[in-house]
Amino acid sequence: MDRAELVRLLGAHPVVAEPRDVVVEERDPARFMAAFTDAVAAGGNVFIADPAWGQIERAQFNALSARASNSTMEGVASGFGWLCLPTGGSSGAIKLARHDEETLSSAVNGFCEHFGVRKINAVGLLPLNHVSGLMAWMRTVLTGGEYRACDWKVLAAGGRPALPVDAGDWFLSLVPTQLQRMLADPEAVDWLRGFRAVFVGGGPSWPELIEAGARAQLPLAFSYGMTETAAMVAALRPSEFLEGRRGSGTPLPHARITLDGESGVVIEAGSLFRGYWPEFRAAGPWSADDTGVFDEHGSIHLLGRRDALIITGGKKVDPFEIEAVLRATGEFADIVVVGVPDREWGEVVVACYPPVGTGPYFDRVSREIGARLAAYKHPKRYIAVPVWPRNAQGKVNRAELIRLALG
Repeated sequence: MDRAELVRLLGAHPVVAEPRDVVVEERDPARFMAAFTDAVAAGGNVFIADPAWGQIERAQFNALSARASNSTMEGVASGFGWLCLPTGGSSGAIKLARHDEETLSSAVNGFCEHFGVRKINAVGLLPLNHVSGLMAWMRTVLTGGEYRACDWKVLAAGGRPALPVDAGDWFLSLVPTQLQRMLADPEAVDWLRGFRAVFVGGGPSWPELIEAGARAQLPLAFSYGMTETAAMVAALRPSEFLEGRRGSGTPLPHARITLDGESGVVIEAGSLFRGYWPEFRAAGPWSADDTGVFDEHGSIHLLGRRDALIITGGKKVDPFEIEAVLRATGEFADIVVVGVPDREWGEVVVACYPPVGTGPYFDRVSREIGARLAAYKHPKRYIAVPVWPRNAQGKVNRAELIRLALG
C-alpha cells in the first residue's frame, strides 16, 4: 500500500500541490479524523499533538516539530516516516516516533492474521492522538470496517452502542481501571461478551482483575506494544485466555520478539518505527525498555521497565512486583510504587495511593507484604495522593508521583 491508497481509503484525494507539513491537534474524534485525513492528503509530514499537554510538553513538541534536517527531506522524498506520533511526556521528554503507510499496514495485516479476521469493526474509547486509539481506527479504515467513537463517561453511565451481529467482528480496547468498573455492572459484562476481543492495556493488570475477567467469561486479550511498534506486536487470543493461559500472548505474524542476556525485550517487525523525528534509525532489531520472559506456550510475560527499577541499598527492586502484592491485599483502589532519592539508601521504596473510604488498614498490609516480600522491598512510606495523576490513556504519571513524594 502506498500513501495515495491510504488517502483513498480515508475518503479523500491527494493534494496536487507542493507537499506541506500539518499538525493535527483535535480532541473530538470526528474533527480529528477529518483533520488527519486532510493532513495525510497534503503529502508532507504529519505531526500528532495531544490537546491535554501542559506547557512543558507543548514546548517540547513545538521545538521538535519545528526542527528540520537533510534526513527529513530524504524521508519525505522516499515516503518513509512522514507520520510522527508522540511518545513519552508522562515520565520523560516528548519524542516523535516516525511511521508511514507501510508500518501501519504491516501492523493491521499482522493483527488480521493473528486473530483470523478480514474486516475489523471497533468501538473507540481511547483518544485518537494516542497510538492505541489511532490504530483501532486505522484497522477499520484499512479493512473496510466500521468505527464508532464512544465517550467513556457515557459508556460508564450505561450508554453502550449496539453491536450489529451481521456486521462482522467487533473489537474494543480498555485500560485496567475501566475493565474493573465494568465488571461491577452485570449489563456491562453482558455487553463485553459480544466482542470478538476486548484488549486490555495502558498499564499492568493485577491478578485479581485478570481472574475476575476469566470468571465472567469475557473475551479478554492482553497485549504488548507501544508507539514505536504501531501498537501491539504480541497478543493473547481470547480463546487462549479462557483456556487458562496468561501473559501478553505470542508475537503477531509481522513481528519477532526475542530476549537479550538481561531479559530485555528486542523487537523486529514490519510495523517498527523509522526513527525519532527528525532522524531515522538504522534498519534492524530495536531494544525496548522492557524486560520479560516467555512461558511454555510462547506467551511473553512482561516483568517491568528497565528504567523503572529501584536501587535501594545496592539491591534492585522491581516496583511492579511490590504493586501486585499490595493490590492483592484489597486495601487499595490503586497503587503505584516509586523510588524516591535518599541520601542514605540511594533510593527508598515509596507507595502512593488514592485515598478511598476509611482504608487502607495498614496492619493487614504489613502482614501480607511481610509474608510475601523481602524486607528491603517493603515500602518505607505510604503517601495518599488525593488527585491521582493519570493521562488520557489511563497511564499513571510516575514522575509526578515522585515529585509529590519529595514534597
